[in-house]
Amino acid sequence: MIIAMEMPTHVPVALYPQSGPAASARRIRALVRRHAYLLVKSWPRLVSMMYYPTVTMVLWAFLTLYLAPTSYFLKDAPGLFIGAVLLWDVLFRGQLGVSLTFIEEMYSRNLANLFVSPLRLHEFIAGQLALSVLRTLIGVGGACVFAYLLFHYSIFTLGFPLIAFFTMLVVFGWGIGLAVSALILRSGLGAEELAWAAIFLVAPVSGVYYPIAVLPPWLQGVALALPSAHVFEGMRALLLDHTFRWDHFAWAAALNVVYFALGVALFRSAIRHARENGMLVQMGE
Repeated sequence: MIIAMEMPTHVPVALYPQSGPAASARRIRALVRRHAYLLVKSWPRLVSMMYYPTVTMVLWAFLTLYLAPTSYFLKDAPGLFIGAVLLWDVLFRGQLGVSLTFIEEMYSRNLANLFVSPLRLHEFIAGQLALSVLRTLIGVGGACVFAYLLFHYSIFTLGFPLIAFFTMLVVFGWGIGLAVSALILRSGLGAEELAWAAIFLVAPVSGVYYPIAVLPPWLQGVALALPSAHVFEGMRALLLDHTFRWDHFAWAAALNVVYFALGVALFRSAIRHARENGMLVQMGE
């Protein structure tokens, strides 16, 4: 005897709402996970993120050891150059994390797919910023480990000011990274070298390894218009005078608001231009 069983004609499917903060967070998390999988599954990517800051830190550390016996300046702050290298790489990795995330989407011809999905522009930007922090922590974190193992120097002895310096430099890097992404979208992948070169335009006037006072007077004004100059001046004051300069911190925070807003505006303008001219589907290798 055969018993006929009635199969359900409808299987309920759980649908998540496509609007609201929870949906927005879910889309940002999906973008972060996509790039996180690329990092986790590719050890050369992880090694390359730690290689440059570690090698640069080692070079400056040995230079410090060489000059320390003849320099009262370095005797008072033996970790000055090492700390400067590590903080500079926070700025560099913060900018590069935004730019490279965008370039990888262009290489994979995925921009059109992203922007026909429910993903909104501010969510895409938020995902870039989150990945920038992740890349920065990996790259600078590796260099910090080697600084401690090889030279017994820990940047974490800076305490709370380190959080302030880190935040100011990362946000400044975000602004530059968004502006660079906008230029690459406007000009095509032929301009991708900007992702590596743009940040070094501000290096001479950021006072990474020397005080702003050594610059010509007209260039000092340019330097003090950058958040990075205030951060590195604050770092030297902390290491040499054991004083946290709230004035430099306030200037860095105010300038970061301006540069970050400008970077977002340029990026939004470039995306709008690309949409209007059908460039999103044409971008790729």
